[in-house]
Amino acid sequence: MRIGIFGGEVAGTGGIDDVVAAAKEAADQGFPSYWLPQIFGLDALTTIAVIGREVPGIELGTAVVPTYPRHPMMLAAQALTTQAATGGRLVLGIGLSHQIVIEGMFGMSFDKPVRHMREYLEILMPLVRGESVSYKGETLTFNGGVGVQGATPFPVLIAALGPKMLGLAGTLADGTITWMTGAATLESHTIPTISKAAEQAGRPAPRVGVGLPVCVTDDPDGARERAGKVFAIYDTLPSYKAMLDREGAGGPGDVAIVGDEATVRGELERLADIGVTDLAAVEFGSRDTHPRTRELIRSLL
Repeated sequence: MRIGIFGGEVAGTGGIDDVVAAAKEAADQGFPSYWLPQIFGLDALTTIAVIGREVPGIELGTAVVPTYPRHPMMLAAQALTTQAATGGRLVLGIGLSHQIVIEGMFGMSFDKPVRHMREYLEILMPLVRGESVSYKGETLTFNGGVGVQGATPFPVLIAALGPKMLGLAGTLADGTITWMTGAATLESHTIPTISKAAEQAGRPAPRVGVGLPVCVTDDPDGARERAGKVFAIYDTLPSYKAMLDREGAGGPGDVAIVGDEATVRGELERLADIGVTDLAAVEFGSRDTHPRTRELIRSLL
């Protein structure tokens, strides 16, 4: 299992120089990957292009870019440009976002999201491979190609939680990147569903990326309470709520990986054992726990 760092906090509160510095620190410490969100701040792909010009070696991923606001041809062009700028180190994570965002903020229809993602991938994936597309769907159409000198194909991961989206991720994309999905659900639902879809489609074994909060502490109850407050929004969004309910979790704090070094190490090793290929560790807690958490995660590289 490749263990990377999720830079959501610094991306949300700092500027580009801060994110570049954080990514450089992760690379210098030996982490194989660094991930950025796309929410309501820095543009993730633009920021990754900048990081890639200044920080060598480390894989750089998005977790995740919402699909609805960007036509797949435009996203392909931006992502291929980023791939060229980083020297071939991009992992493009994309997702639907949420009805409250797409309809309530963008004023776009969130009708039939699985259909939307299927049509999106039917256009995006050939473009990523450097192929031309002639496609007319119910909601998305494109005829043509995208040429970016120096760009190479890159992995595309889907934020897939339910069975239909996991099926698309295994059949049409290169894997999934999840959030707020606990180990029991990953083992019994996520990994078997996407793996079966990929196998039936004759595709390689998918990448299974997982984002979870991590905190090494001697006060696990306090850390879970803190996680419950910091990540409370995810208990109100239907897709994440469904994963928490499937896990039997009372809230985000119950899927956070917290405890002393031995406990956290055991939980991370369990993720590797069940078939998780990539972890985007979301470090949280106090200033006192951050160095301890980072040290423990580094020990597992």
